[in-house]
Amino acid sequence: MSAAPTGRDALISEVGTKHYYASWTSHEHRKRRLIAEFIGMFGLTFILSGGAAMIVKYGGGDPSPYSVALILSAFSALWLMVAIIFLGDISAHFNPAMTFAFALRGDMGWAMAVAYWVVQCIAAIAGSLLARWFFGPLGNLAATRPPDGKDLQAVAFEALITFGLVLMVLGIANGPKLSGPFVPFAVAGYIMAFGSMGGPFEGAAMNPARALGPDVALGDLATWWVYLVGPMAGAAIAVVVARVLRGPAKSQEAMAAMGNPDAAE
Repeated sequence: MSAAPTGRDALISEVGTKHYYASWTSHEHRKRRLIAEFIGMFGLTFILSGGAAMIVKYGGGDPSPYSVALILSAFSALWLMVAIIFLGDISAHFNPAMTFAFALRGDMGWAMAVAYWVVQCIAAIAGSLLARWFFGPLGNLAATRPPDGKDLQAVAFEALITFGLVLMVLGIANGPKLSGPFVPFAVAGYIMAFGSMGGPFEGAAMNPARALGPDVALGDLATWWVYLVGPMAGAAIAVVVARVLRGPAKSQEAMAAMGNPDAAE
């Protein structure tokens, strides 16, 4: 007896091979998904890098690290909430770790996951570079840095908080939108909580592209590996735990990962 299909295979089984390959693998649908990812990721690093500069320029004094973390967490939480709401039916990962989780679970193909990573990183760099062009490198453009001598602790912390973020999304996202009634608000709440708590410690990126953008704009990639290894490890663990808690991915979860091509009709 063969096992029931999961993730993308379950979606193919549900909608039919002909409809799946004509719609989900079409050039038009893939282009829309990548454009949506660019918009979401660009907006995130632009508002964070620009926000950090604005805090320094107009904040009136020398704000504490916690105050900066709290404000930047609010900026990113509000942007992600809005972006997921208006782009969720197309694509709303905005995070290479989230894309990694969906691909690892079988909700989307690896070739498209690589395309997502490339677009997400380019968008993140573009957002921070534009913020630097407008405002200069004030506030270090919201760059994330581990405390001196605590690189491994920062990796572990990033893995922990990214694990929680990915597990939450995997648990509440369903098709055809990655913007079910609670997803945007849950993501915003999580980012606000852990961004403000962990930001003063090591930046609380939870997102390799979010960390990459400011680092490239500042020309300093010395510690970026921390924000690549930690979130990716946390995402992988979240996939394993999600399977234990909820079983294998279903067709609607693949639709959450890949958007709904029929929404454009």
